[in-house]
Amino acid sequence: MTRRRIIPSLEPRKEVGRRGLHSLERPLSAYVDGYAKARAIDRHVADNYVAHTRIGDPVMDAVVEDLAHLSQGQVHKFIHAGMEEDHDCLRKAPQSLRDFFIDAPQPDPDWLDRGAFRPGIRAFQRNSVLVLSAFVTGVLIDGFSTLISKSFVQTGRIFDNGVWRLKQNNRHQMEIFLPGGLERYGEGWKLSVRIRFVHAQIRRLLGQTEEWEHDAWGVPLSAAHLGYAVACFAARTVKHSESLGARYSTEERASFHDVWRYAGYLMGIPETILFTDEAHALHMYRIGSICEPPPTEDAIVMTNALINSAPLVANITDPTERRNLVNKVIYPISRALVGNSLSDQLNFPRNRHSPFPLLAYRIDQRIQRLRAALGREGAQNFGTLLEASAYDAAGLSYRLPDHAHDERSSKW
Repeated sequence: MTRRRIIPSLEPRKEVGRRGLHSLERPLSAYVDGYAKARAIDRHVADNYVAHTRIGDPVMDAVVEDLAHLSQGQVHKFIHAGMEEDHDCLRKAPQSLRDFFIDAPQPDPDWLDRGAFRPGIRAFQRNSVLVLSAFVTGVLIDGFSTLISKSFVQTGRIFDNGVWRLKQNNRHQMEIFLPGGLERYGEGWKLSVRIRFVHAQIRRLLGQTEEWEHDAWGVPLSAAHLGYAVACFAARTVKHSESLGARYSTEERASFHDVWRYAGYLMGIPETILFTDEAHALHMYRIGSICEPPPTEDAIVMTNALINSAPLVANITDPTERRNLVNKVIYPISRALVGNSLSDQLNFPRNRHSPFPLLAYRIDQRIQRLRAALGREGAQNFGTLLEASAYDAAGLSYRLPDHAHDERSSKW
């Protein structure tokens, strides 16, 4: 059978060029001011970013629409069968799901070179504590200061399951940066594709609610926001983790971005808004940040909730210890990473505890590495990483939310 390539269809009045997708429409109302500023710097990238605010993931959006009439148990069964290429079970699944996994799967991109992942994997393993620390204190703050925060705040999941969400983020990173993690049957591959299903389902559910303002915000979890997010996950993680003491060779930096580029591809980000290398990711982050409006109340709520959830991820539940960690360590480090301007917009408290939070953190990490070298804490540090990640003995669940608001959704 000849395999056809599934290519995301584009909305009317859009055209695809060699360098991306251009909008011929007026930007959404929330983006008017930022778009004008960004366009003065780089017209092409600004046009491309704003065009993608109206686009989701046409392929997966169609799949979850076809799954909508099924129970969560049936959805889990069919998606699990697809992940494992269980042809017999998939015979009863909707055709679009069979196409996605078996009959007409999206082929590997021409640029994919799994062998190029090895230096990035080594760098992650060596710097894993610093990478995950940078992710919580800097990268997620960069990402959720944008309108993407609205999708998460409106579902309410960050409040009821904020700790679990951070642990899921940690697990996804650990799995994509394990040897073989992004092979077809690797856990990193499966988690990335699972995220694609979840995003499409939330996009469908939120898009049907009365409170979602399509004319102002575009589609929930738009391709623009996901392209921006994965650029942050790669480029801003390297930058912020270096500020915390991580070190990367030139080869490792490029490879780290290769891993995240392919993970983003698996997550359904159109190649028209998926970064190609570190320089491109940083430029996308810059122009996207300018296009985005100033942080909204949702962004303020979201970022502060994430920071206050961080100690719970490490199983620090004592109220006094947790409060001290948040106020004396996490907030000062986050402010140092993302800068005073953004921190002030997000209502982060001023740093009154440590004049040099990044230096203090780097010194503490060096002490811990020395102890690990002496055989005192190496296993403990790895165990802490596992505890801070969403590993469940029951295995991966492919259930999808069945209501836009988390408190009204069945467990998934």
